[in-house]
Amino acid sequence: MIQSKMRKLLGGAMLLAAGFSGCLHAEQVAQPFTQPRLDAFAAAMAQEVEQGRIGGIATLVYQNGEIVQRAEYGFADLEQQRPLEPDSLYKIFSLTKLVTGTALLTLYDEGRFELDEPVGKYIPELQNLQVAVADGPEGMPKTEPAAHPVTIRELMTHTGGFTYGRFGDTQVDQLYVKADIQNRDSTFADMMAKLEHIPLLHQPGTVWHYSISVDIQAALIEVLSGKTFDAFLQERIFDPLEMVDTDFYAPEDKAGRLALSYQPQPDGSLKAIPNTPFLSKPRFLNGGGGLISSVDDYLRFARMLLGGGELEGTRILKPETVELMRRNQLPQGVEDIGPFFPGNQFGLNVAVVNDSPAAGYLPEGTYWWWGIQGAWCWIDPSNDAIIIGMMQNTDYRLSRMIHGKASRALYGPAKP
Repeated sequence: MIQSKMRKLLGGAMLLAAGFSGCLHAEQVAQPFTQPRLDAFAAAMAQEVEQGRIGGIATLVYQNGEIVQRAEYGFADLEQQRPLEPDSLYKIFSLTKLVTGTALLTLYDEGRFELDEPVGKYIPELQNLQVAVADGPEGMPKTEPAAHPVTIRELMTHTGGFTYGRFGDTQVDQLYVKADIQNRDSTFADMMAKLEHIPLLHQPGTVWHYSISVDIQAALIEVLSGKTFDAFLQERIFDPLEMVDTDFYAPEDKAGRLALSYQPQPDGSLKAIPNTPFLSKPRFLNGGGGLISSVDDYLRFARMLLGGGELEGTRILKPETVELMRRNQLPQGVEDIGPFFPGNQFGLNVAVVNDSPAAGYLPEGTYWWWGIQGAWCWIDPSNDAIIIGMMQNTDYRLSRMIHGKASRALYGPAKP
């Protein structure tokens, strides 16, 4: 790559004393990240760009009330040689799920619903769902009735029996694809009307299966609040937390800040994917993966969670609700969330580490998630820390490998 310019952009860690107020519970003794660990983390992330595997990545480590590492490596636009900047915007995809879950839990705090209530109480189309038990003729599975109605807790733990469609090849998945379940020009009402006629993939409460459950949560927010999902997020999350750059699209005055996504090619090159679909507001407000945000905005959101639901005097959630969110909520008999996420259980819209070595040495109790193009956020109460990474890489296996390099650099066994 263009070495002289790249070397300039790939600097080491930038130490910033931000003076933010963190939250450290009395029983916790935070262990500061050492400079050698921060340097190793920075070097590992820079190497991914230097070796051409990704176009760019931004990282931030926040601990004990201050930013202790922050840097941008590489480019928002390789062809134009436009570097990533501190205010660059990113398609955060499934990091949206934490925001949607938090929004829904604000209504829980108000007593609008209970976690073990049936979703169908509020969304009638989901009242009497069938469950696929075997392949059937003409692409329609053989079914049996659900053993119990899908609950809101099951929605928030991906154990309700729903799927995504594009990550599997069962007859149920094929029905999701045929129905175009997340059509950008559709509404939540359209989605519910489709789901009414598609069987669940599993009996509710029996299997963790990644799914469109968080889109259903967004629809539930609209029903419970009487407001559109985007308006509710603006009122309850974005405005109170001063998240000034988070929305479902990048408007014209911010379009130039949105980083391009890159798809690795067989010859080792990177193919740019145009940002066009993300420059206008979609009709479908994807609760599971639709937001665009910045490092600074997402840090404010994560600081609120680390602070027990409060940031700089503004309370979003009750402390006990944040504790509920970050505690394992998987049903009895569901021990983990599968081989792709070893060492993790699941809270409410977040993974929760329960086996540190298996989870890449993330400390037990760390709660987190990531987006399909690599953006991630780890909230580590035991060390009063938040680690955020933002990238736009379509190879999710590569992204998970990069996550592993990051966690080992910051938390792994010390090298002799």
